[in-house]
Amino acid sequence: MEIRAAATLATSHLFVPLNHAFPSSSVRVLSCSDLKHSVSVASTRPIPRPQSRKSTPAHGFSRAKMSVAAPESLIAAKKKAAEVLDDMRGTSIFLVGMNSTLKTDMGKILADSLRYYYFDSDSLVEQAAGGASAAKSYRVEDEKGFQESETEVLKQLSSMGRLVVCTGDGAVQSSINLSYIRYGISIWVDLPLDYLANELLMSEVSSPTTGITLESESFSKVLDELMQRYNELKEGFATADATVSLQKVASQLGYDDLTSVTPEDMALEVLNEIQRLTRVKKMMEEAGRPF
Repeated sequence: MEIRAAATLATSHLFVPLNHAFPSSSVRVLSCSDLKHSVSVASTRPIPRPQSRKSTPAHGFSRAKMSVAAPESLIAAKKKAAEVLDDMRGTSIFLVGMNSTLKTDMGKILADSLRYYYFDSDSLVEQAAGGASAAKSYRVEDEKGFQESETEVLKQLSSMGRLVVCTGDGAVQSSINLSYIRYGISIWVDLPLDYLANELLMSEVSSPTTGITLESESFSKVLDELMQRYNELKEGFATADATVSLQKVASQLGYDDLTSVTPEDMALEVLNEIQRLTRVKKMMEEAGRPF
């Protein structure tokens, strides 16, 4: 099949068309209308709130476990969001790190708390390609074209404000992608690889945008694949403005079991880091003013 590379992510009420197109290739690439439709649908869809580890599956993972809602930490997150909102001045948030249900869920909670729009960059590529299966085939047939589509998604999203963007793990693979991510506040969601391996095995689904396969149900083989992927990407993750570590949050809360940490707990820690970053920025701005 012939695909045209992703060109414009525009909606009538959110995005300004940039009318950019990639060159034709021998395989099918994503069309402008495909991506426009994907973003239009995503921007008008309400943000689902995580309810239970055994009920609503998070976007991008089938039957993945999800955290039980934690009202106290959610209230704390919303309070912290109100404190940092003015200083953020509409700056978007880009979540980077290995793909995970936890990263997805905390992104939705952040968007809801800040009253921002939520986007999953991998999902936009998948939707525009015609679904997860088509996206997987696209990646196999034209890896370069697939990466260009990811870049175009980030380009369009970086041109707007008031967004929480949950990026795919491969978003940090190129300097161009990183330059778009730097238009906002970037947060590395650092999760242990054994935690991720368990999640993948429980979900029984691999994401077509990561290249991780689940041909074997062996924990050690999945862990090895994740380790290889992580080693390829960790330098890019480390360029983020701040890091939020699941292990650190669990330690702060006194949890021995990492699965006891909720997306609300992680979202609150992200907001704490953002508050720290905005305070430092304000101090630097004030220090630079003439007397």
